[in-house]
This record gives sequence, structure tokens and C-alpha cells, in this order.
Amino acid sequence: MPRGVVFSRMFRAILPEGQIMCEDYDRTDDGLRLYDESGDFIAFVPYANLHALLNEDVYNESERSIM
Repeated sequence: MPRGVVFSRMFRAILPEGQIMCEDYDRTDDGLRLYDESGDFIAFVPYANLHALLNEDVYNESERSIM
């Protein structure tokens, strides 16, 4: 990794109706449990409703094919 490069720990859960940003997540049998930077639970997203989970660094890239 190049010196001075800092990677984000933020993630985006991409859903049909929008996005949820989170700091961390846990995988379960039925979906993802999303948590904020304090470790507080934000949301549960069933896999059936999840289009993608992206690292914020990937989301900010100029390469549009990842979208």
C-alpha cells in the first residue's frame, strides 16, 4: 500500500430503494446486520433486498463499471 493512503472502513449497502451507510456489518443466514461507528445497530437487510455491499473506497472510484 502506498504511503499516506488511508482506506475507509465505511460501507454502503445498496438496496432497491436507496443506500444505507455503515461502519461495520455481520453476516447472518438471512441477511446483513449493519452497525454505525459506535457499534450501534442500524438496520437488518435481508439478502433478497440487498443489491450490493460496497466498501466506500470502491464506491468513490472513477471506474463506473463497478456500479
